[in-house]
Amino acid sequence: MLALFIGLVMGVSGQEEFTEPEAKLLSVVPFTRMSGGVIILTGIVNNYTDSLNFILDTGSGGISLDSLTCVRLNISLSPSERTIRGIGGIRRVNFLNNATLKLKGLQVDSLNFHVNDYDILSSVYGVKIDGIIGYSFLSRFIVKLDYDSSKMYVYSKGEFRYPRGGHILRPQFGTIPIQTVKFRDEPKRPLFNRFYFDTGAGLCLLLSKDYVTDSAVMRKGKPAPVITQAEGLGGKMQMELTTVKEIQLGPYKFRNVPTFVFEDKFNVTSYPFLGGLIGNDILRRFTVTLNYAKKEIHIIPNSLYHDGFDYSYTGLGVYFVNDKIVVEDIVPGSPGEKAGFQPGDVIIGINNNYSNNIQTYKNLMQTTGTKLRILVLRNGEPFELYMKPKSILKG
Repeated sequence: MLALFIGLVMGVSGQEEFTEPEAKLLSVVPFTRMSGGVIILTGIVNNYTDSLNFILDTGSGGISLDSLTCVRLNISLSPSERTIRGIGGIRRVNFLNNATLKLKGLQVDSLNFHVNDYDILSSVYGVKIDGIIGYSFLSRFIVKLDYDSSKMYVYSKGEFRYPRGGHILRPQFGTIPIQTVKFRDEPKRPLFNRFYFDTGAGLCLLLSKDYVTDSAVMRKGKPAPVITQAEGLGGKMQMELTTVKEIQLGPYKFRNVPTFVFEDKFNVTSYPFLGGLIGNDILRRFTVTLNYAKKEIHIIPNSLYHDGFDYSYTGLGVYFVNDKIVVEDIVPGSPGEKAGFQPGDVIIGINNNYSNNIQTYKNLMQTTGTKLRILVLRNGEPFELYMKPKSILKG
């Protein structure tokens, strides 16, 4: 018996276990947080000296450059037959192959950038958007997004200790993470469905109209949705804006969540496999660690977790065009139309703010129930308009 015991002990102690090396911090990259929590990083491509602005987007299956940026830098491209899909359509794209991306303290080689038109994104955010960083970058590293400090921590692959607390999500991973979310709008009818995990979407929740219709998930008797406009690949499109009673991401619950519903003509949301996407106005409320190699995403609430949601509605499509903040679209019957706005009005001030910053003006217009004094130029003449943004909670 003693000999057998010794043999068992020796057998166990003689086994070998291989472990990965520890993940190493490679770089800390500062970012700018735009409306809806969208992240903008600054980097350089190849040996071009111009500093370029990129949106960090888990909803992108690759990495890309803006077409006008390529023209400005005289970048030679390779034609292709490949296409990409977005909410506004399907487009064939060209490529910049075997390129290098340089971020602060980090160089990433052998990247194939596809080329697309991001002019609409530049006008939405008020800064030139030169490209989007997605799966081609994110899949090579462990990436921690700290929205409190506005910094991205980039680690090598390997054994990694997540921050204490929080929760590990285990999405399905292709080029875009797909997370199951508990979704409830009817009082006694919770649903579990799959959603894209999309840091490039500056909203809380986006649902396809087919999903909403077929699942009958929306409760009756709630305020009717308002018609609004959203932007994405392919341009602008009208959507319905409403709320859902509750969504749950891991153990974390959010109530009365602003939700866009749209006619998904190009099946971007892959219905019926997916219901839509969960965007960065939810995700920014966590410190998020993306570990594609382990097929894990760790989330832990940050200081933004209890931020209120934006329930405001103006019905105005406002864009930054030629260094001016221009009203281009007005929804009939909206607070913007009732205030007297006309297409082509140039907003030069709201209350006592004359910063000409579209992000600042959009934030000011998120104040529901308060009458705003808005100074506009119309055909070169100044006008004062007064608008009270509506709350979608009240109908």
